[in-house]
Amino acid sequence: MGGRMTTTPSQIDLWRQARSEHQNLEFKEAKQNFDREKLSAYCVALANEGGGHLVLGVADRPPRPVVGSAAFANLVDTADRLFVKVGFRVDAEEVAHPDGRVIVFHVPSRPRGTAYHLDGKYLMRSGQSLVPMSEDRLRAIFSEGGRIGWRNRRSRT
Repeated sequence: MGGRMTTTPSQIDLWRQARSEHQNLEFKEAKQNFDREKLSAYCVALANEGGGHLVLGVADRPPRPVVGSAAFANLVDTADRLFVKVGFRVDAEEVAHPDGRVIVFHVPSRPRGTAYHLDGKYLMRSGQSLVPMSEDRLRAIFSEGGRIGWRNRRSRT
């Protein structure tokens, strides 16, 4: 989907070498399938943490072999449904890695001063889990927006 994404097998291999999954990178085996609700939740959490990549078809524990994924055969339909569910665009890309099919979801960052939610839950990742954001974290995010706005712009008159 989309012509601007160009994740290569060597980029997948580079990501696999990371010492651990980090804020902007999440691996899931998803050999046969991957739950659509879980996909939506991970995309919301990644967006809330500054955006990143959800990579399906790669084991999430080192040495992170490519295991291939049969999930989401129609990525255009998957991206369309995801947009309807989460309310922001997530690009999906299939990478033909020599060891198997890998799917990369390119998740954008949330806008400054905004947090995304899924069915009323503001999500973030904690270890291998998705958890609700703390009140302190939400407060910090929402206060970001107060620094930029129409009041801070100079009048052109």
